[in-house]
Amino acid sequence: MTASGRRVLVGRIVGLYGVQGWLKVESWTEPRTQIFKYQPWLLSTAPGQETEIAGINGRPQGKGLIAKLPEVDDRDGAAALVGQDIYVARELLPPPGKDEYYWVDLEGLEVVTTEGVALGRVSHLFATGANDVVVVRDGERERLVPFVQGVYVRSVDLSDGRMVVDWDPEF
Repeated sequence: MTASGRRVLVGRIVGLYGVQGWLKVESWTEPRTQIFKYQPWLLSTAPGQETEIAGINGRPQGKGLIAKLPEVDDRDGAAALVGQDIYVARELLPPPGKDEYYWVDLEGLEVVTTEGVALGRVSHLFATGANDVVVVRDGERERLVPFVQGVYVRSVDLSDGRMVVDWDPEF
């Protein structure tokens, strides 16, 4: 399984700033200003339709971030973009460190127990205060497996498309 063609959610347009088309941006990158280095952005402008935007300028402003998109020169044009999720191509992100993974790379992996029992595929992940959780679906049921490497997640093989977990198939 390769990451090519995948996109990663890195932020969201959350509001307006001023009258010249600037936007308030929420970033989920580390550091948060890194969002401006990952371009072009992919914005969903309509269901099933994305717009690719490059040449974005941005900076910290107060406690948040603001961005100026090319060809958005007034408040009305900017208002149409509020609420849009910001995606970038997976290939733009740096490679993860040892035993680190981007969630998008884990989505779709086959999940099996240490005894070889198939549990389904990774649907998505979500964060909790303690650890991330892998949502595994097999069509009939959904399992929530803590993403704790060495304890519940025994191995991840991206090239084979498989995650091995120490998990009771009945749970």
